[in-house]
Amino acid sequence: MGRIEAAKRAIILQMSLVGLVFQTALYVYVWQQVYNDIMQSSMWRSFHRKGFWLLAAVYFLLLLFFTATYGGLRIGYLKPMDVFFSQVISLIFTNVISYFQISLLSLELVTPYPLILMMLAEIAISGVWTFVSHRLYKQFFPPKRLLFISGERPVDDILRKFETRKDKYNIIKCVYENEGQRRIEAEILKNYDGVVLWDMNTTLRNKLLKFCYSKGVRVYIMPKIPDIMVQGSDKLNLFDTPILLIREYAMTIEQRFVKRAIDVICALILIVVTSPIMLITAVAIKIYDGGPVMYKQIRCTRDMREFKILKFRSMRSDAEKDGVARLASKNDSRITPVGKVIRKVRIDELPQLFNILNGDMSFIGPRPERPEIIRQYQGEMPEFTFRTKVKAGLAGYAQVYGKYNTTPYDKLKLDLFYIENYSVWLDLKLMLLTLKILFKPESTEGVDENQTTAIRNIALQIEEEEKG
Repeated sequence: MGRIEAAKRAIILQMSLVGLVFQTALYVYVWQQVYNDIMQSSMWRSFHRKGFWLLAAVYFLLLLFFTATYGGLRIGYLKPMDVFFSQVISLIFTNVISYFQISLLSLELVTPYPLILMMLAEIAISGVWTFVSHRLYKQFFPPKRLLFISGERPVDDILRKFETRKDKYNIIKCVYENEGQRRIEAEILKNYDGVVLWDMNTTLRNKLLKFCYSKGVRVYIMPKIPDIMVQGSDKLNLFDTPILLIREYAMTIEQRFVKRAIDVICALILIVVTSPIMLITAVAIKIYDGGPVMYKQIRCTRDMREFKILKFRSMRSDAEKDGVARLASKNDSRITPVGKVIRKVRIDELPQLFNILNGDMSFIGPRPERPEIIRQYQGEMPEFTFRTKVKAGLAGYAQVYGKYNTTPYDKLKLDLFYIENYSVWLDLKLMLLTLKILFKPESTEGVDENQTTAIRNIALQIEEEEKG
């Protein structure tokens, strides 16, 4: 079975490479037919065989890098439209870089129209490739027949999420921990492709995990906060005994220097580039209701230090006249028409570039929260304090892989994933992925009235983990 699975995945990988090769060949053709003549007329020698191979290699590597970063090769793991969307973004970035590369070689800004037409053809190729690959993936990899095992807490929310990926997961049966270890183990050995170990007593979960491992059963597991903390541990050996060292989180001086340098350089560049957008936004807000352009609010960054975050005002001036802090909800009446536009495309966040320059924030890190909301969260989940081990960010792991209305408990886990797995490359990758989520409307959805938030039922999740 393992060899068959590996062979199928090899076919999908080959299909991915074939799609990139077709797009690269199209680029070389356009260069050969259009831009090679432009270079020759600019007193440069035209490219021949080796030059075309070099151009093809550079373009292919750029396209492979962006496509892999944005998930454009993750057929079966992402929804088909997400894969296609990722490929379109990758093509845009690759071709923009290629345009400036051609212009540098030609010593002038060349006409972009052949590249634009080429990119439209590449997008068509991507659409066909995504459709064909998805159909083949469904043939090779039918949905996994899964047994869902959980504690007694409600599981409707996670089951709804599994329902959105019927092409990949099929929950056949749900069993609960009160049925006992023996009965659950007997059920696991029935005809399932895998097991989901969800929110349950840690002792039982660990026993079931070892049982599945011994029987070669695939396991999907919900990590608890201690599981995430272990990820950042150092692996040591005390003679012949392996030890995991978990210590106070701290960046090295080299990491802090590089992170701060990236923040300052990128913030300065973006302030210059987006200054016309910020000016137009400020004028639009002022004209609409004559209220203040900026919205300042006390937030907390590393070590709970307070600072004033800057945002373009997107709500009415009296949005919180009762003094109660609350998250924006779906179709929130407090949001102005101008606010709806700037929130949808994230323009309201641009003034935070000045917070980054000032050192209050970083480009990547957990989003800063208000002190009063932090106190509310800490009352139900003390682990929320862990987020303040690093500087607050303009965007973060929870924003890239979650949504605005992701529950705070899940956001906490995502932020801890970032903290425990920090690297400069991870920061750069999240910065690139942030550009993708700007175009995804679900990332700005408000909190639904019936949604579980940090203050509703979170204590049960923490209590469940502490039992283990």
